[in-house]
Amino acid sequence: MRNPIPILLYHSIAEQASPRFTRWTVTPQLFESHMAHLRQAGYHSFTVTDYVSGLSRGNTSAQLKPVLITFDDGFADFYTQALPVVLKYGMRATLYIATHYVGGTSIWLSHAGEAQRLMLSWEQIGEVSAHGIECGAHGHFHHQLDVMPADAAREDIKQSKGLLEEHLNHPVFSFAYPHGYYSQALKTIVQQEGFTSACAVKHAFSSSEDDHFALARLIVSRDTDLPAFQRMLAGDDLPVAPYPERVRTKAWRGMRWFYRHINMKAWS
Repeated sequence: MRNPIPILLYHSIAEQASPRFTRWTVTPQLFESHMAHLRQAGYHSFTVTDYVSGLSRGNTSAQLKPVLITFDDGFADFYTQALPVVLKYGMRATLYIATHYVGGTSIWLSHAGEAQRLMLSWEQIGEVSAHGIECGAHGHFHHQLDVMPADAAREDIKQSKGLLEEHLNHPVFSFAYPHGYYSQALKTIVQQEGFTSACAVKHAFSSSEDDHFALARLIVSRDTDLPAFQRMLAGDDLPVAPYPERVRTKAWRGMRWFYRHINMKAWS
């Protein structure tokens, strides 16, 4: 029987957000209650790379009640709000960084009214890494890579990995697909570029049998209060990966590919 493994997905840890981005911000108080519960409930946290490496060696860590805590994008509030709490409760985490925006703001979120949300600086990323937080790649421009031409997607992935490795002075092994979108071709590129794991989203539990290059994660949002968080960790009728890709997922990818290429023709 597959043991469900929770891989938690956070974005911003902050009090304030625009209405269209509120879902993706968890308040500092709520985030601390989540971390306190994980500690009290006896969870053991792992970075994504350490966890996948253990699976590759045949160690599922099931007896340790594992949890993986991940953050997407690389917002500056990880440094100011999340990191102190993660360290306070003795947790380990993986932070995925969209490298083009380091030291700037989240201009790719202008459609959500969040173009001015501060991003981590390279100096802060160095400090985060020195505290044992895994820093992974999240693409360079935060594009929907699965509907881009393969060469362009590869260059974006390569650039994000290269910049992180240059500034951190050590290899980067884990990737997270921007927006959670991926395809078989994109998984192949990620493997070819030297990563050993990649995170998707899916809002499902991972497991020891999950695809190392499409790891399922559980979305933690502003609405995930402590009782909801506890229900999520208990299962709450959530699926366990791996499972066949849903038809609607394939259809949505096809629709996005179609509109992207229509727009490209209109601009050319």
